Amino acid sequence: MRQEARAVASGKHRAWIARRGASATALLLGVAPLALSAEPLAIVERNGAQVSVEPYGPGIVRVTIATDRAGVEAGPGYGISGKSDTGGWTHRTDGGGDVFASSMMTVTIAPQPWPKPPSQMERYFASSLPPVSIDFARANGAPLTRMNGWEMAPHTVSGEKTFRVGARFSDTPDTHYYGLGQYQDGVLSLRGRTIDCRHDYDRPGGESVCVPFMVTDKGYAILWDNPSAAIVSPGLMGSTRFQSNVGERVSFFVIAGNTTDDLYAGYARLTGATPLPPKAAFGLIQSKARYETQGELTGIADGYRSRGLPLDIMVLDWFYWTRMGQLDIDRTAFPDPAGMNAHLKSMGMQSIISIWPRFERESRWFDTLAARDWLMKDKDGNPVDGLPIRSDRAGALIDSTNPEARAWFWGKIRDNIFSNGFDYAWLDETEPDLVPEGHFYAIGSGDRYRNVYPLLHTSAVAEGSARDRPDKRNMILCRAAYLGTQANGCLFWSSDVQSTWDALRRQVPAGLGMTASGIAYWSSDTGGWQWPNGPEAQRPVLIDPAGAKAMAPSYRDYPELFVRWFQYNAFTPTLRIHGQRPGTALWDYGTAAEPILATTLRLRYALMPYLYALGRQTSRTGAPFMRALFMDFPNDPAAKDLADEYMFGPAFLVAPVTEQGRTSRRVYLPAGTDWYDWWTDARHKGGQWIEAAAPIDHIPLFVRAGSIVPMGVPVSSTATAQALESIRVYPGRDADFTLYDDDGTTNAYHRDGGRSATLHWDNASRRLTASGRLPTGQASGSLVKVIGQ
Repeated sequence: MRQEARAVASGKHRAWIARRGASATALLLGVAPLALSAEPLAIVERNGAQVSVEPYGPGIVRVTIATDRAGVEAGPGYGISGKSDTGGWTHRTDGGGDVFASSMMTVTIAPQPWPKPPSQMERYFASSLPPVSIDFARANGAPLTRMNGWEMAPHTVSGEKTFRVGARFSDTPDTHYYGLGQYQDGVLSLRGRTIDCRHDYDRPGGESVCVPFMVTDKGYAILWDNPSAAIVSPGLMGSTRFQSNVGERVSFFVIAGNTTDDLYAGYARLTGATPLPPKAAFGLIQSKARYETQGELTGIADGYRSRGLPLDIMVLDWFYWTRMGQLDIDRTAFPDPAGMNAHLKSMGMQSIISIWPRFERESRWFDTLAARDWLMKDKDGNPVDGLPIRSDRAGALIDSTNPEARAWFWGKIRDNIFSNGFDYAWLDETEPDLVPEGHFYAIGSGDRYRNVYPLLHTSAVAEGSARDRPDKRNMILCRAAYLGTQANGCLFWSSDVQSTWDALRRQVPAGLGMTASGIAYWSSDTGGWQWPNGPEAQRPVLIDPAGAKAMAPSYRDYPELFVRWFQYNAFTPTLRIHGQRPGTALWDYGTAAEPILATTLRLRYALMPYLYALGRQTSRTGAPFMRALFMDFPNDPAAKDLADEYMFGPAFLVAPVTEQGRTSRRVYLPAGTDWYDWWTDARHKGGQWIEAAAPIDHIPLFVRAGSIVPMGVPVSSTATAQALESIRVYPGRDADFTLYDDDGTTNAYHRDGGRSATLHWDNASRRLTASGRLPTGQASGSLVKVIGQ
């Protein structure tokens, strides 16, 4: 591959294609090797432009446009695991063009007149590409969007002659756009913005993550099928534009649906289902950068148990090894890792261990990996070692685009690390942190495949675990995502954010943007990762910092910040404490903070029956359960762009407090339903703003009228079978909720379906019934608690 990298870098990629044959053609088109050909319903020509229409179901269609046949006959790119399905689709040609129709949508490729000689003005300004216009509509003819222009502009990238490719779509002034990954700019709406869609650890507001899937509130979504860096401008200057840096074709999917959840079902059909994580993933995950010894880590775990605080997972972060890339465990600091993990399991806990893709030159594996061409290379074929920024100058990156390198990496994880009793992997630096622009992977240039590394790197553990630990449910803590990465069992977090109020404020819309991108499991490091260092508090501090050990004494409001962050993360899909500070455990934030944190933690565990049922629903539907308000209130204009409150499952409206010293905040209660204050049971009409009380000991939290909320008894971890304490019903409309449970750790639920029962509340008769015996074995009657009755 070293000679091939040089050939590509020097612009001799045509010879490279000739040597590699069809697989090289596929790679240069950004196509996964196993998807070399498409199965279109038809390929039509528009004066030299080749246009392929390839359905993937009644509401999903892929469109590919190129100037040559090979470009449109090639299959979709990395991350697309779904199969084309033309069933129920028809194709006809008439005066209106080529019309493709199904029970859910129509796609019309407009006829193009025979080109005429250009005018004098057009000789200078006319496009060199044949025009293509494609209309997308519902089956009844109601318009969705129109692709009204495409682009292939030649340029040279990393020595390779290629194209900048793009497409332009119609816009209406009232269209709202969401998704495209994680952007910590403090806003949710994409409209009118220009998104630099690439993974970037060093983005000023916090790491950006590109997932090129964009959802609208008009019943359609666009999945952009190109792994290079892209510029996306949704609703800017009257159109929405996608433009990728490298490519030889335009390829995208349009998904149509009657609800937002239909769009996420389409995303899951294309890129893979989100698996149900182990139940422990929904409990508290305790981490620190870093636990330096085995005794320190087990002492923290023991501290939770001695204080009666629930905890599920302990995390061993970086530098437990002897050198970066040794893939070993320092037996001086961790003399008995297997015994350490056995001790955790004796208390009902599991473990996650950080595993990096970096290999120092002095590590035992560097020479082997370099000799096999299994490291990312520069233009001369040499391993790229370190970064010229952040004083980050140590280590080369394993080339996880190479399947042999991925298999080797998994084998070392399995034999050297998991063999010591660790349960799950934390794959850090999955952007990757060694920026790939100007460098080369086995599959091609880092520019061409700019965003694909998280998908392929995490697949090493996902596929290896499925093969070698078939009955153990997989879970991976991941720092970046791409199309389909959710199918690898990843839990994502917002990276190494600052420990400030501004950073906390930015987490809420960043998380809602990520979940709107089809990535259901997202959270943030509670309290921020960077060393606690914030500006002087401008209001009276609400938490006395006495006894706090997590920060310098000068950061007096940090315990207050941590409490507010913990309250917020208790209502995100996962709850993890992490950070670069002297202590991160619940008791390290002072005597005033500890009881508040303990109460919030116990509420999280009491809601475990609700949370786990939400996880099961996501695995079946693809829809996230941390939901921006546009998903559930499509007819409420006020809910379209609210970035600082959200739904958590069907019941809860969450309104985090992200300002220091505040004891109340404005909350919008969406229209069309009444709302109950969780803390007081007071009932409010929807469609209004209220000033919600927010004393330091709780987060503003409301329950939608017509909700069923199962509550569990106290447990020390999810390893303990949890009976139901109550089933709370919030009257106002009929409601259903499906309880679900299984063993929480294995893949047996795929075979036996787990245990479930659907609860139904009949609002007219004010009666709750169950479809059968509850998963806990309890009868429902004595557990029902009707709020306001």
